[in-house]
Amino acid sequence: MSFDPSTLVYDARGLIPAIAQDEASGEVLMMAWMNAESLARTIESGRVTYWSRSRSSFWVKGESSGHVQELVDLRIDCDRDCLLVIVRQTGPACHTNRRSCFFTAVRDRSEVELMAPLA
Repeated sequence: MSFDPSTLVYDARGLIPAIAQDEASGEVLMMAWMNAESLARTIESGRVTYWSRSRSSFWVKGESSGHVQELVDLRIDCDRDCLLVIVRQTGPACHTNRRSCFFTAVRDRSEVELMAPLA
């Protein structure tokens, strides 16, 4: 069966959430948005491409920072409204220079920083 991106469930803005997960560690690195075109670019190039809502433009992960995400596998959830992008991550995934965007935990009603920015 060939993949048809029009069968995915996009929101009213034509976007679908994409969760990036590290291939080697299984760590959840980040969440960003894709549209049908950024998804097609990701599949064609092997470089993960997101849609920037704030800039209204395509964003190839690592294009300016060098912290590239190479596509390893692409998975669709059961409701077809969320993507799991398995990646080979070079450098930190978060714009704060942390390995993961999920560096804050809520424990005992307090926020705890789990990791510092990489040096």
